[in-house]
Amino acid sequence: MQQRIPFLFVLVLAAALLPAHAARWTANPEQPLQPVLDRAAAGDEVVLPPGHYSGAITIEQPLTLIGMPGAVLDAEAKGTAVRVRAPHVRLEGLSIRNWGRDLTAMDAGIFVEAAAEAVHIEANHLQGAAFGIWLDGAPNARVIGNRIQGLPELRSQDRGNGVHLFNVRNAQIVDNEIWQVRDGIYIEVSNQNLLRGNRMRDLRYGVHYMYSFDNHVVGNYTTGTRTGYALMQSKRLTVVGNRSENDQNYGILLNNITHSTLRDNHVESVRQGSNPGGAEISGAEGKALFVYNAQFNEFIDNRFADSDIGIHLTAGSEDNVIVGNAFVGNYKQVKYVATREQEWSRDGRGNYWSDYLGWDLDGDGRGDVPHEPNDAVDQLLWRYPSAKLLMHSPAVQVLRWAQRQFPVFRPPGVQDSHPLMSEPRRQEYPL
Repeated sequence: MQQRIPFLFVLVLAAALLPAHAARWTANPEQPLQPVLDRAAAGDEVVLPPGHYSGAITIEQPLTLIGMPGAVLDAEAKGTAVRVRAPHVRLEGLSIRNWGRDLTAMDAGIFVEAAAEAVHIEANHLQGAAFGIWLDGAPNARVIGNRIQGLPELRSQDRGNGVHLFNVRNAQIVDNEIWQVRDGIYIEVSNQNLLRGNRMRDLRYGVHYMYSFDNHVVGNYTTGTRTGYALMQSKRLTVVGNRSENDQNYGILLNNITHSTLRDNHVESVRQGSNPGGAEISGAEGKALFVYNAQFNEFIDNRFADSDIGIHLTAGSEDNVIVGNAFVGNYKQVKYVATREQEWSRDGRGNYWSDYLGWDLDGDGRGDVPHEPNDAVDQLLWRYPSAKLLMHSPAVQVLRWAQRQFPVFRPPGVQDSHPLMSEPRRQEYPL
């Protein structure tokens, strides 16, 4: 005889197997926020109505914390404002203010610990002295559409970075606006991350890479920085579709970068920096692209324009591919002094030079005579800057003529054997 299972037992078993519904908690600005977070369970949602919430908080459950317009988290100038220790936490719409100023203690608006995998930080507004968002070894983070502002009354070296990645993997830093901090986005020993569509201004460095591999930097924008993109000690970076406008000293700087690609970037109007008193910094000419001890990279279809120097290569920066770029209206297009010849064309395609005086009789869009953007006269002027006063004198013109007629006088340098007659079209990336 078949045994029947009691109906009540079936209902109890079914209820136990169904997922529990997440609870929604509403905080009260007149009461401490931390007890509400402590009572919340995994998957719950905590909402902050308009008001002032004082004191730092710590999140130790995978929950969602949402701030309504007018809700302000104030850390009262002590330590970190929001510390995240649990995975799958979502922070959205928060206004975070007044966290600590201790850079050594890594005070931050939001500090994400290593255990907080897949944190999602979106549409928050942070303003404070030290670091904005610090990701400390937490993988798979998403930092999207936030506004991060430093304190302009502090010296640049006394501020923290806007978004700081340390030992982070597979993060996406997307569509953030960052200003008046030290460096906009700082990436250290962090691999396989994406920086896309961020806008940065009034900083030391916009994007700053150190000892990081296999990262993508796509469609970002910098202005008013002392270096737009400082890429250092890293490998296999893909830097595509970024813009640097009206930055000082360097638009894009590469220091010991290898096996990386720079493509479709636009750098314009980089000028020599100055000290706080207004005096120009010696040796800091405005360089659209500065390449120092960097090899086996590709520079393709970029535009370097209206700067003091279009490109400066030094310290063994050889074995790079430089093709399809546009050097337009720079006071000096190329600075390169070395003992080895460099050819800047590939498969019959070179670069566009706004000062090229050659011709194209066969109409194939490529100049019929090579372009040499840094001849012996240029190198003489770099060694003796005061000689620039003679640049257009008959003596200098005769010297240029002599080195063309007698190649023995021509020092090793850059040659573009197939210069382009018109500026190539680049792929544009939305900003």
